[in-house]
Amino acid sequence: MEAARQIRDAVTSVAQLRQAGLATPALGAAVAQVKQLQSRRFAGTYADLLAGTEYAAAARFFLEELYSDKDYAERDMQFARIAGTIEKLFPAQVVETAVGLAELHAKTEALDQQLAQAWLAPQAALLAPGLRYATAWRAVGRQPDREDQLRVVLRIGAQMARLTRTPGLRMMLRMMRAPAAAAGMASLQRFLESGFDTFGEMARKPGGAERFLEIVRERESALIAALFEDELVACGTRLERTLGQAR
Repeated sequence: MEAARQIRDAVTSVAQLRQAGLATPALGAAVAQVKQLQSRRFAGTYADLLAGTEYAAAARFFLEELYSDKDYAERDMQFARIAGTIEKLFPAQVVETAVGLAELHAKTEALDQQLAQAWLAPQAALLAPGLRYATAWRAVGRQPDREDQLRVVLRIGAQMARLTRTPGLRMMLRMMRAPAAAAGMASLQRFLESGFDTFGEMARKPGGAERFLEIVRERESALIAALFEDELVACGTRLERTLGQAR
């Protein structure tokens, strides 16, 4: 039951971090601000895709399921409660995706909380949001973790793309709606069906999913590099422009 252990460990880590935020209201508010800014940043970075047709649904899926500022507490509770059941009910490819999602959430939550702590630095409050974020990012550092975070996001996307090529899996997912709901996995079920349909639509064009993931890799890698290496004020200014493009 290795997958179940990995999921439970990730969910426990997120719960502990979230509890720390509740114990310190200022930190909790800062985490919420950081998450909201990151969601707006993603929307700005991919404004062209969100406004288009070919990749609009995929960009929206990433925004709402992987880069959103919404509260994932319900999905976390489901994961923790039925981690072992996931391995029994779902195919191995789906279990792998569920593990990746849980671990991505744990890594993101840890990085966001450190960002929030840097966000609260007295001098940071005087800065514009873009520069404040860039300054907090530099203070936290952890470039390998940021690069690994992106790799996990891309791996989840690639897994979703592969799932759409598994014969009969869409029908299996549809048939599992009632059992998943009865087992307390409705949130995970919605994620899987939404991801399957989104990537399935792209997969109708040869290489469509791969091209979308390559766009994400290029843009996110460029952002990570800029936040660590570019001149700080210039980086903050570019972030301000990106936030202004958010839809």
